[in-house]
Amino acid sequence: MDNGRILLVDDDTALLQALSQLVSLRMTAVQVDTSDSALQALELIKARDYDAIVSDIKMPGMDGLTLLSRIQQVRPETPTLLITGHGEHDLAVQALRGGAYDFIQKPIDRDYVVASLHRAIQTHQMRRQLAEQRRALEQYARSLEEMVQARTRELVEAMAAKDVFLAVASHELKTPLTVLKGFGQLLHRRLEQERSAHLEYLVKMEQATGRMELLADDLLNTSLVETDIFVLHRRPCDLVALCQHVLREYMAEPDRRLLLDTPAEPIEVEVDAERISQVLLNLLSNARKYSSKEAPITVRLERQDQHCRISMQDRGVGIPAEQLPH
Repeated sequence: MDNGRILLVDDDTALLQALSQLVSLRMTAVQVDTSDSALQALELIKARDYDAIVSDIKMPGMDGLTLLSRIQQVRPETPTLLITGHGEHDLAVQALRGGAYDFIQKPIDRDYVVASLHRAIQTHQMRRQLAEQRRALEQYARSLEEMVQARTRELVEAMAAKDVFLAVASHELKTPLTVLKGFGQLLHRRLEQERSAHLEYLVKMEQATGRMELLADDLLNTSLVETDIFVLHRRPCDLVALCQHVLREYMAEPDRRLLLDTPAEPIEVEVDAERISQVLLNLLSNARKYSSKEAPITVRLERQDQHCRISMQDRGVGIPAEQLPH
């Protein structure tokens, strides 16, 4: 047990001295303060956090029960033991109900006093340690919360900076790509009229420009999705005509490997035509990337009751069987 400090309060100086000597002899690690009045004791209690307080109940002026009530206001965690006369059971009950840790009957049993003080001091020191640990935990929790808030702010700022960068980068990329695409189309028509052998090189350039457009759109869409401002604009359109337009746009010249299987009649739907086109272009780009030059790619549009299904079939390397569940 750590060194403790207790306060003995009694207007009987002889009993006060005897108790002080008893504690000093039997509890050598404990320091003892004494007071012969409740008022003086109260001032000492306000100034110091004692490990235990022992007070007589019957004292002139402020009695022990009143002192106990004041201690409960000033030092509610400090164990207080009250000394009662023989047979004063009602006072003992009042003391316990008032918050006393224990009561000591006269004539005083020295062994009982020492044992009760040991328990009281240990109880108070454990309470003090728990309170210190609780304060340390609360302080640590506050520091963690502040750290999390700081990191969250940094993350939000970084995400905002990234979104701005993505939006600006997408815009800056699309501007020159639009110019390239426009002049490429003019040059394509001229080379077609001239039946130039250089047309195939222009076709490859147009395909590369188309892939760059997809990348720029992906950058912008990533920013829109993560900032929760991605909006679909649904409008009526013919899905057959949309698929045909996407394939014409993707291939600058007819390609026997690229097949479109659609119903003969129009299919009227309400969709975001730009987003559907983007999805189809991404799928086409992926299929072509992982397929051999001779392998066909089939885009199939089917009507299924009140729904439509667009599927794409290629003969690429595919996904390993063990990764399909993921």
